[in-house]
Amino acid sequence: MIEDKELTVLDLLDMDLKDHDMLELCCIAGRKGLVRAITVPDINRPGLALSGFFDNFAWQRVQLMGLGENAYIKKLIEEASIDGLRHLFSFAIPCFIFTNNEKPDAIFLDMAENANCPVLLTELSSTEFMNRLMRVLSSIFAPKTTVHGVLVEVYGIGILLTGDSGVGKSETALELIERGHRLVADDVVEIRCVSGNILMGSGANKVIGHHMEIRGLGIINVTHLFGVRAIRDKKQVQLICNLEEWDTNKVYDRIGTDEKTDTILDVKVPLLDIPVKPGRNIPIIVETAAMNERLKKMGYHSAQEFNRNILRWLESESARAVYFGRDESI
Repeated sequence: MIEDKELTVLDLLDMDLKDHDMLELCCIAGRKGLVRAITVPDINRPGLALSGFFDNFAWQRVQLMGLGENAYIKKLIEEASIDGLRHLFSFAIPCFIFTNNEKPDAIFLDMAENANCPVLLTELSSTEFMNRLMRVLSSIFAPKTTVHGVLVEVYGIGILLTGDSGVGKSETALELIERGHRLVADDVVEIRCVSGNILMGSGANKVIGHHMEIRGLGIINVTHLFGVRAIRDKKQVQLICNLEEWDTNKVYDRIGTDEKTDTILDVKVPLLDIPVKPGRNIPIIVETAAMNERLKKMGYHSAQEFNRNILRWLESESARAVYFGRDESI
């Protein structure tokens, strides 16, 4: 992904995307314009512009050309009605992308070459390519921030371990990795807000990713020590566990009915304050917190169920006391 710099068409071509994000792009014309910037995370299909209607034409966007648009371009060229095409290239369009491996007419390619406007080609269908490109652009242009902490995946839940320096975040994460869970990022976690309400966390620096600093031991490479099963590149932040030194003057939640949250990029995330002191097994508490969070997502809240059972028991006891009290008076 592009880090802290302008996204260009050349960057889009050079991205190392995998699996369901692969764009399979190649440039067939306008290579001099590959330095053009992509400034908005949206896509436009210029059907109206091809017909000569340019009011509210979204020229700042990547222009996607499917089978219909390509067939219309060929028809315009056959009929020698290319004034609209010439006007189309008067805009500083970032690039045209033709799908289904359907190349445009040579006249269109010549216009693009003269205007230094990149023309890209992909084998993917229009729908599939649009879905993939939207995911990629949404991730690149998503609001982001960096957080000091450790991001781990525990039982499928992305947990952000936070707390003061030296409280034991990395040591806790190391024990979790030993138990079969996975590390996403240590020390500095970059968080992006995708689709408006999903927080995706990853390592802020790809070069030193999946390394950990353990005081007294130094820097370790988690991938080499534990294998690829112990790491993943990114994970949704679904729970924050804040580790803090045990404060005897602080009242810690012992039931769990009062749910706390923290806000990251305007998205609320469940928050747990976990006190740390000798004798407490923090990794197993984090594991239990992850399983409890999964139960909540399935609709079962242990603390609320416990509270309801207590209330039902108290009500039944009160009812019996009232009944027997009245019975004795008779």
